[in-house]
Amino acid sequence: MFIDYDIKKYIVDSDASLLSTLKKIDAVKGRIKFIINSKNECIASISNGDILRWLKDKPNPDLDVRINEIANRNFNFVLEGSDSEKIENLLRDYLFIPILSNRKKLIGIAQRNLPREGFRIGKNFISENSPCFIIAEIGNNHNSCINSAKKLIDSSLEAGANCAKFQMRQLDEVYNLDTKPTNSSKVPENLATEYTKDLLYKFQLSNDHLFELFNYCNEVGITPLCTPWDRTSLSMLNNYGMEAYKFASADLTNHPLILEGIGTKKPLIISTGMSDEDEIISLVNLLKKHGSSFCLLHCNSTYPAPLNSLNLNYLKHLKEITSNPVGYSGHERGINASLAAVALGAKIIERHITLDKNLEGPDHKVSLLPNEFKTLVQGIREVEQSLGHSNLRQIGQGEMMNRSNLAKSIFLNSDLKKGEIISEDQVCIKSPGFGLQPCYLSALLGKPAKRDIAAGQCFYPSDLSDELIQPRNFKFSRPWGIPVRFHDHLSLTKELSPDFVEFHLSYRDLDFDFKSILPSSAVSDFVVHCPELFAEDHILDLTAENDDYRERSIKELTRVISLTREMKTYFGVNHSIRIVINVGGFSIDQFLKRDEKLACYDRLEKSLSKIELVGVELLPQTMPPFPWHFGGQRFHNLFVEQDEIIKFCEKNNLKICLDISHSKLACSHFKTSFFKFCEKVAPFASHLHLADSKGKDGEGLQIEEGEIDFKALSSTLNSLCPGASIIPEVWQGHENDGAGFWKALDRLENFF
Repeated sequence: MFIDYDIKKYIVDSDASLLSTLKKIDAVKGRIKFIINSKNECIASISNGDILRWLKDKPNPDLDVRINEIANRNFNFVLEGSDSEKIENLLRDYLFIPILSNRKKLIGIAQRNLPREGFRIGKNFISENSPCFIIAEIGNNHNSCINSAKKLIDSSLEAGANCAKFQMRQLDEVYNLDTKPTNSSKVPENLATEYTKDLLYKFQLSNDHLFELFNYCNEVGITPLCTPWDRTSLSMLNNYGMEAYKFASADLTNHPLILEGIGTKKPLIISTGMSDEDEIISLVNLLKKHGSSFCLLHCNSTYPAPLNSLNLNYLKHLKEITSNPVGYSGHERGINASLAAVALGAKIIERHITLDKNLEGPDHKVSLLPNEFKTLVQGIREVEQSLGHSNLRQIGQGEMMNRSNLAKSIFLNSDLKKGEIISEDQVCIKSPGFGLQPCYLSALLGKPAKRDIAAGQCFYPSDLSDELIQPRNFKFSRPWGIPVRFHDHLSLTKELSPDFVEFHLSYRDLDFDFKSILPSSAVSDFVVHCPELFAEDHILDLTAENDDYRERSIKELTRVISLTREMKTYFGVNHSIRIVINVGGFSIDQFLKRDEKLACYDRLEKSLSKIELVGVELLPQTMPPFPWHFGGQRFHNLFVEQDEIIKFCEKNNLKICLDISHSKLACSHFKTSFFKFCEKVAPFASHLHLADSKGKDGEGLQIEEGEIDFKALSSTLNSLCPGASIIPEVWQGHENDGAGFWKALDRLENFF
């Protein structure tokens, strides 16, 4: 049994409509709702089954009917204080049983022991799928100095901890001894107890000071927690309004105190150090019997704990015992064991923090300094990112890029005509790996060729399938084109008539004699995509802090502009030449801070002021948060967020290339609305790169094979930038004679 005291998600007002109630039920995956009247009394329940029974005989149901009129008033419930056995018996027949006060107010929902959704502590949600909740255990490391305690709170916040935790004791209640240190004690005590007691008396802060520190935590924006060591402390903390309680290993077997904690109806975090298996199981049974929200922390209560005694693999067993999220409270040297605990599934990590490891008291020796704690937090977040998922293995975008460069494909070593049987002596296996992989060789041999293929070309997956969309004259309500290179420009455009082509240049193309191909082109207009990579691994960056690096980027862009002006004479166009560019602003290890980004934008303006842009429409493209350079991931900082894009465009009278895939990835990362982004940014777009995306770094996917709703998107773009030109920017779309482009254009035709 589990009792959920977070009841807001279960409540529907009695005056709510059927339609609004259906939406609320759907939001909690079809679970039951309870109807509350104006007196805050629980008067009925409503489920999908109740609604379906009401709808059954109504051909034209009124979805605005008040839910109060169709709710189930004969619902099962129990009163607060009911015997747990009675609730368990009801849960054999029902998934949810409401717990009401004597005044019929809903105070909790009893549930079967289903897979747990987790619990909330302040603004942090703790579950199997949540980020790790990181506790900075300050304890008594303030050594009775409230200013030191506030510095430790600030350091915890700066390090990235979610919580700053203290301890509260009423020493006369905790110890069965005279709590004041004296030269001689009437009651015998061992040396360790005497040492501990003396330190507590010396360094413990007053209750009022602790409450002052909790208030300070709330002011600066970090969740305060506190360990109560006795009933009086628990009562005082509960009266204060503490969000949850952490019980120390020493109190795991203190069931009377734990029961008091359960009675607060707050989540409980309990360390398991100094306890054996039977004691842990006994505690779990107690917590489950009373429906508590809880998380047990694996712990070795020695200071410092030897690495060979940590036994982190016990975390897996602890998770099986509890059927709950589990965590780890560490007292070892360093941070590596704590990182390993996260990799093994810990959803709470507790570590001590100190300003000086040499201060008096045992906890300082096993504590982390602020910079060490920050390294721990960064490491935990990196481990969480790297854990990913346990779904079927798929090739990531960066891997796909490297596979294309490094792996092998099946190539032809002699010409092959359509219909001719493919034989082993006609094929060879060589790099690069952008075609059909060698593992498909047996499926290919003995089959008739689906197309004419020249020697030196490779096979593609489409050579084994029946799906192959051919180029044709696609129809759009706006200018459209395709990405090309100098070497495939003619072959890709010979059977269709795009309004323009977008030349994706490499730095080698700047020295290419393009004059032999352009005069024979049937295409009347063009766009140039500036290279990102230049010789000697120079990635274009007009915002670079290093003056020499930035000057080189300016020179390289100037070369691109010169080539584009020369190309213009061969196309015979009269309008400004358009150049799509990634202006730079990437970083290697982490995102830039706000003031660092503003400095980049300032340097970008200075760089642009040094370039002759008469007759040039420079189009910075919107960028993803995690671009791929050399098949590896970077962090991008400029032209990622909507407000910065709009501000820069308005200030400098610029238009942009709106890369749909890039911007969807950015919105997914920053958890902002993609369609609001498009509504704000689209008026500044004169050119669109169209591709799908997935997650935070899956860019350039085929149209309708990712997460973008192109029907809704096209409505926004057709309204706010109807004249902006488009190209399909699907990754590897040019391969197999442009098959990816034709598929993308075929699908985009339905929307634009």
